[in-house]
Amino acid sequence: MRTFDYTAAASIDEALAALKEYGDEVEFIAGGTSLILMMQQGLVQPAKVVGLGNIKELRGIKRSADGGLEVGAMTTHRQLETSPEAFAYAAALPQSLGVIATIRIRNQATLGGNLVHADPAQDPPPVLIALDSTIDVVSAGGGARSIPMEAFFSDFFETTLGENELLRSVKVPPMPAGSRLAYKKFLPRTEDDYATVSVAVRLGVDPDGKCKDIRIGLGALAVTPLRAKAVEKALLGQKLTAASIREASALVRDEVDPLDDVRGSANYKREMARVWTERTIASLANIDLKVNA
Repeated sequence: MRTFDYTAAASIDEALAALKEYGDEVEFIAGGTSLILMMQQGLVQPAKVVGLGNIKELRGIKRSADGGLEVGAMTTHRQLETSPEAFAYAAALPQSLGVIATIRIRNQATLGGNLVHADPAQDPPPVLIALDSTIDVVSAGGGARSIPMEAFFSDFFETTLGENELLRSVKVPPMPAGSRLAYKKFLPRTEDDYATVSVAVRLGVDPDGKCKDIRIGLGALAVTPLRAKAVEKALLGQKLTAASIREASALVRDEVDPLDDVRGSANYKREMARVWTERTIASLANIDLKVNA
């Protein structure tokens, strides 16, 4: 590992000042579960590392007045997994954090670090995309902006975060009345492994059985997490049946662009995307795919 200078920032302003001074030569460290490994492998070689662990403004989970949720960037996976506020919002949100790696990792790794790392196979992004979340970003000089979660990821391990910007928090809007959330992670190995395919769905159904709200986030199916817009469009306003869900879910094959790797071929993942999209939607709609075919 290359020798580097380390500073623990005491405030967001201190962190941004270091970013402005060192530019490409600085890396922020949150939990360090990904960054340290990349530094050891020589993939990242910063001259300056700035710790964010002492910045209180980056921690915490709170419900907003309108029923939404705000999660600080330095909130650990375990804190979100066990958060009463997150459970009150939607139980599937903290539950989706409970399938990440091991409890030791979840006690160390942070939500902000996970998102900035931009690994397309990670668990939080599909869930946060399905929830229409936004990234709250600050920059030197007092600038701030919001980035829709689905627009935050630009390429494999790359984001749209600017050179002088720091991820401050994730904001989750109120859950639409009557909607529910589900997250399914398919992997043929151990429960704590990276997903072969992951699907998150937010679904609302009216009294007539028609889809009134749907958002679908996908993981491990391209170089970035995705939103399955074609499937959403096909189901919105339609009566939900096994047949309509199956027909719409088949459209996901053309929305994904998976890579061949040790977890399966691109063709296999494309088909699993269809299968798990169908199953996740059906589970929320309380439709038995075998009975109602």
